[in-house]
Amino acid sequence: MPPTAQSPLVTFCVVGTNGAEFLPACLDAIALEQRLLERPTEVLVLDNASTDDSVRIAREHPVGARVIALPRREGKAANDSRLLDEASGRFALLLNEDSELRPGATKELVAALERDPKAACAGAALLRPDGHEQPSAWRFPGFGTTLAQAFLLHKALVVQSGKSPRQTRRVDWCQSACLLVRVQASATIGHLDPEYFVYGDEVDLQRRLADAGWHTLHVPAAQCIHHEGLSTGDGARRRIIELHRNQERYLAAHHGPAVALACRPFAALPYVLRTLAATVLPGHSPRRYWWHVRAILAPHHGEGIREAAEAFNAELERPATA
Repeated sequence: MPPTAQSPLVTFCVVGTNGAEFLPACLDAIALEQRLLERPTEVLVLDNASTDDSVRIAREHPVGARVIALPRREGKAANDSRLLDEASGRFALLLNEDSELRPGATKELVAALERDPKAACAGAALLRPDGHEQPSAWRFPGFGTTLAQAFLLHKALVVQSGKSPRQTRRVDWCQSACLLVRVQASATIGHLDPEYFVYGDEVDLQRRLADAGWHTLHVPAAQCIHHEGLSTGDGARRRIIELHRNQERYLAAHHGPAVALACRPFAALPYVLRTLAATVLPGHSPRRYWWHVRAILAPHHGEGIREAAEAFNAELERPATA
């Protein structure tokens, strides 16, 4: 169906799991963005079977979101693809529940994609809660980037954000904590691959878009606070396993299994060095760095976020006992 004058230009797409403490600020920022954009928009919130007050908060917030409350936990790639399928807007702004748009960010992202018809995605500059910028755009992973990281040259050779603080520029990929997607372009490649349960899904999406002739822009004038709550204990270990599992999946899919295997020792090297340094430096955890080493060298071992979600779903389906 062709767009009409009243069709949304932008669909704000929020995915969350037990993030009730962050969700009100996320939705408040979206409400302000709607007023600043002065063009038709809609808001979709997908709740990934939260056990806190996230669904109630989303439904009662004055931003007027349409809430999709899943009965079972699914992966982030499946969540974002569901929202891209549901979106009525020409553009979909993918956000995490802990993402807080700075005023005017949406307008800058939309303007970047409207100026460049071959750009499929535009990513914002991500800020920490204290206002300092965090990396948000990178080169596509491969053997060369793995070597650069092994020799601690990642900031110069791999990270692409922060190079031109005021200028929109082409990059390989941007983080999906705040990523504006041209829905029609994404639809041509089937959106995100659900095999990436979490982590790596947006990298694979933007690589497949690049292979199809599209590209990604980094827009420093658009800013978004990313709270990025850190997990500790078993939750942290599961995230580390999931991260490196999907990095291996990406390398094997786009460069072949041999390259993925060859990258392992080089990818592990910086974490080996950090493990050794953490044994003598106060305030650092050697164990956490060693988890990275083990996950890189044996990416198909251990339980990640996917297994935690499967266990959660199995518990939901277990018959209640008297």
